[in-house]
Amino acid sequence: QERSHSSAALDLLDYTSGVSFHDQAYLPEGEDFQSGLYVGESLQPQEQESLSLGRLSDKSSASEVSLGEDRPADGDSQKDKSSLKSMDSSQDLKQSEDSEEDEEEHEEEEHEDAAVDAELTVVVEAAGASVDVTLADDSSEPEDGEGEELPDHSDDKEQTILLDTACKMVRWLSAKLGPTVTSRFIARNLLRLLTSCYIGPTRQQFVPSSDENSPLSTGNIYQKRPVLGDQVSKPVLACLMHVAYLYGEPVLTYQYLPYISYLVAPGSGSGGVRLNSRKEAGLLAAVTLTQKIVVCLSDTTLMDILPKISQEVLLPVLGFLTSPAVGFPSGAQARVVLCVKTISLIALICLRIGQEMVQQHLSDTVRNFFGAFSLLQELQDQGLTAESLSSCEVPVMEVPLSDGKLLALDPSVLVELQKVFNPEMAYITYIPFSCLLGDVIRTVVPNHSLVEKLASLHLENVSPQNLQVVSLEQTPSVVGSDQDPRGAEPFSSPQEDTHSGTFGSVLVGNRIQVPVDTQREGLGLLRLSAGTDGFIPSSSSEENTLKHDLPRSTHMLCGNWLAYWQYEIGVSQHDPRFHFHQIKLQSFSGHSGAIKCVAPLGSEDFFLSGSKDKTVRLWPLYNYGDGTSEVPPRFTYAEHKKSVFYVSQLEAPQHVVSCDGTVHIWDQFTGKLLRTFDELDSKVPITAVTTMPPPYHSISVASADSVLRFIDHRKPGLQHEFRLASGVSAGLIRCLAVSPSGRSVVAGFSSGFIVLLDTRTGLIMRGWPAHEGDILQIKAAEGNVLISSSSDHSLTVWKELEQKPLQHYKSASEPIHAFDLYGNEVVTGTVANKIGVYSMLESSALPTSTTKLSSENFRGTLTSLAVLPTKCHLLLGSDNGIIRLLA
Repeated sequence: QERSHSSAALDLLDYTSGVSFHDQAYLPEGEDFQSGLYVGESLQPQEQESLSLGRLSDKSSASEVSLGEDRPADGDSQKDKSSLKSMDSSQDLKQSEDSEEDEEEHEEEEHEDAAVDAELTVVVEAAGASVDVTLADDSSEPEDGEGEELPDHSDDKEQTILLDTACKMVRWLSAKLGPTVTSRFIARNLLRLLTSCYIGPTRQQFVPSSDENSPLSTGNIYQKRPVLGDQVSKPVLACLMHVAYLYGEPVLTYQYLPYISYLVAPGSGSGGVRLNSRKEAGLLAAVTLTQKIVVCLSDTTLMDILPKISQEVLLPVLGFLTSPAVGFPSGAQARVVLCVKTISLIALICLRIGQEMVQQHLSDTVRNFFGAFSLLQELQDQGLTAESLSSCEVPVMEVPLSDGKLLALDPSVLVELQKVFNPEMAYITYIPFSCLLGDVIRTVVPNHSLVEKLASLHLENVSPQNLQVVSLEQTPSVVGSDQDPRGAEPFSSPQEDTHSGTFGSVLVGNRIQVPVDTQREGLGLLRLSAGTDGFIPSSSSEENTLKHDLPRSTHMLCGNWLAYWQYEIGVSQHDPRFHFHQIKLQSFSGHSGAIKCVAPLGSEDFFLSGSKDKTVRLWPLYNYGDGTSEVPPRFTYAEHKKSVFYVSQLEAPQHVVSCDGTVHIWDQFTGKLLRTFDELDSKVPITAVTTMPPPYHSISVASADSVLRFIDHRKPGLQHEFRLASGVSAGLIRCLAVSPSGRSVVAGFSSGFIVLLDTRTGLIMRGWPAHEGDILQIKAAEGNVLISSSSDHSLTVWKELEQKPLQHYKSASEPIHAFDLYGNEVVTGTVANKIGVYSMLESSALPTSTTKLSSENFRGTLTSLAVLPTKCHLLLGSDNGIIRLLA
């Protein structure tokens, strides 16, 4: 705790700005900490923003932790505003990637300092690996406490608060990062994490409850009796469903279901393969998640993908469950839990789709399940019981069946099967199903008479008195079709059934009856425990609903966004290349003049644009609509007198710097002008500006007399000024760039000359004639690499102190007037509306790819370009004042 407090305080310290070392604020000895943060006078504004993330968490109520479904549309706009307010300096690209790793580790209740330079690919591997190890060994107390009254132990309380905060952070990130990044890096890891929640025999024990003695006591098939793993997985499932609430049904059908199919797919080996503990946990996780998905699907979608659910989820799970050759590592207990969960899932689907559809689509599934009772009966008739085979040393033997087929049989697995598919299981599965399906069950389940016999056998053992009462009313053979699972109340007969799934109308005789909510009593058998954990929706517990439509979110995936998202989630996470598909995702209209510059903020949820219309506008980057929608600006800054040619964010204090010949520094949250800096001489205008990276607060300003000046918005006057060239021959400074470390500034001149200045010493490290024409743009990358483009049609990659260029590309038709960096690639744009991708590493004369923008996706002439590196999107500004987001 001490360490984290002090590091939080250090984050707020007033670091040296630019190249001046006089104003560093050290923490005085004996100074008091105010709630873990050092508060100094000059630090108040920063403190407000740095704490805004915490404020966001406070705003969200405890009830939001359930799933956040209560405020779909308003919540999204709130998130937009809140995330705009919380772009503190830690939200740059690298650290936003690390925060994904952080949330994974938070889910595991671990505090590890995320390395600032961890790459996304490493994050995915590390999260996958550490999740397996940590969750398998972790105690599950913190999650167990969730939703129950907390004990007084401060440790438990701390763990619960940590878990709650982690969940809120995952949700906040899911909205902030957009659908593609969320699905690729958050949802994927949460799905892996879900499996880990069920690993190990302890996680597969039923949670003890006061009113029931047997884990399989009557009726609790429908009560979704929880195991310990269910409690551990609650926060993970809540976060997964929140992603679906944000981005809609496609998340369920295109990302979650294929992953479930992968989890339950039979292994490539022979039939006698034993499950490992991870595969076993994967089966439990798959069935649990499928239940959640089925509840959230609309009727039409459920019917569309029902064959897929049946073929790729239910039948493979039943294959493992009923196989006499596949043993479960945790033995009969794991098989019982899987059996209870699977039958509960099948029952849920039956309730959703009604009797007729069950006969059409799920008859194989139901038949396969009840077929296990016949299989065991046949083996018993052949004298093959667990006792008789115990002396047999053959690991797998083949047994001929009555239908002539040979069955691979593992004697040890037979013991498991006999424990699971016993008369009790027959009773608590067959009776409710016969009530659900009525007479249909006799056609769907060929061995119904055997299962009925087993069910009545169990009833006889448990309560002979009840059976006598029943037998007075009806014969035991019909006990299946008309009897309530408790064996005490008669159930309404099938033809009077007042429900037939969730599709609305029911035929009763020649009358179409539409069930009202108050008529839910018709679901007699399911009212076993309607108030607690039955399937029936009740005000007390929302997780028992049969159907819970996803709310209409403003970020719902559709049209081009959906097509792009579907492509992206199928792409390898390790692909370092920039792929441009020319999919139009969003348009931003508001400027009346040509766009001169665009600058995404570090967190990539907003961007700034400067235009000839003398305004700077702030735009949200959240997905909205189907790709054709136009988004209005969130804020317009209109204090400039001339065309704005530069805009960027000064990250350390979270201010915006824009220039039209006069430098304006203003607050991005309020739009208040903080300071201006004019040219010193009207004959020597400002020609280029750049901002220093955090923790520096300085701004570098170049003027027409080849002088570079450093200013700090917090104090008047200049910090430093350096003359970069003397004489007229060098020309004007056209552009400036700062190295990511802030240790050097590079200036490009109109004569093609480049000068490199060391900001620590003020000395010119190097000056060289790089190009034959005017330098149009210059950028600095990690590893002391510089990239410059010129009007002589060339794009060149330089090492700071090496004479020869690393790469030299020549554009055939027109010069590259705008480019940005993506990893080891340069994404370029020309006035001919061509987007090129060049490699900084591979030496080839041609670009990796070139794409001509179609007039449908981009109208006008390309004037500015920016890459969103985390999301792999392109922002393109045109001369008609429209900015477009393409992927």
